[in-house]
Amino acid sequence: MASKYCFALDLKDDKTLIEEYKKYHESGAVWPEIVESIRSVGITGMEIFLVGNRLFMIMNVDETFSFENKTRVDQQSEKVQEWEALMSTFQQKLPWANEGQSWELMDKIFDLNEQ
Repeated sequence: MASKYCFALDLKDDKTLIEEYKKYHESGAVWPEIVESIRSVGITGMEIFLVGNRLFMIMNVDETFSFENKTRVDQQSEKVQEWEALMSTFQQKLPWANEGQSWELMDKIFDLNEQ
């Protein structure tokens, strides 16, 4: 069964850095190894939205996805580690984030279809 996860993260509040971050995420700009890694762990869709310096990511996954497997695959990939290090130069963790954590998993609190 497919699932959806939503995450939030802030960028450093610097217009130049934000524009540069956006360029890394333009269509075709994300390194192919990163796209391949994302898809290889059961992520079937991913969208990132930006308002001000706050990012919001929606991640759709299939039944093969697990956070544990994604973490393992990411840690074993030099290219993913390189990408994460590069992206961290633009990002700042949310004030309530755990140490060493960037994207924060959000809790769903409303669903119109359940009303």
